[in-house]
Amino acid sequence: MKQTIAQLTLVVNDYDEAIEFYTGKLNFTLVEDTRLSDTKRWVVVAPPGYIAGNCALLLAQASNDEQKQAVGNQTGGRVFLFLHTDDFWRDYKSMQDKGVTFVRGPVTEAWGTVAIFQDLYGNLWDFIEPKR
Repeated sequence: MKQTIAQLTLVVNDYDEAIEFYTGKLNFTLVEDTRLSDTKRWVVVAPPGYIAGNCALLLAQASNDEQKQAVGNQTGGRVFLFLHTDDFWRDYKSMQDKGVTFVRGPVTEAWGTVAIFQDLYGNLWDFIEPKR
């Protein structure tokens, strides 16, 4: 049996501002943006190098107070997502130049180089170049 995680839901305040952040600052690809109703869209973004079948982010606009409270704090302040790269310094500089906020600067560990950034809502991400 083969199973994969296809998408993770990220609750956002606004579809368009989230799309702008992920595509404009992180260089993600807008994989899909389909209107489902007057208030709901199916919005999928993925990092550069995305191949169909890999995990992607489903951006879901908060639709009630409980969901709005979760925006930016889906893991209670812990790192939420892990973004790997094949060239840490190239992408780190690009992200800095585009205004991405790093809350912990680069550290070299036995397993690779890592820094922590926050998305436009405050969710924490590990940005990692694994050691080869």
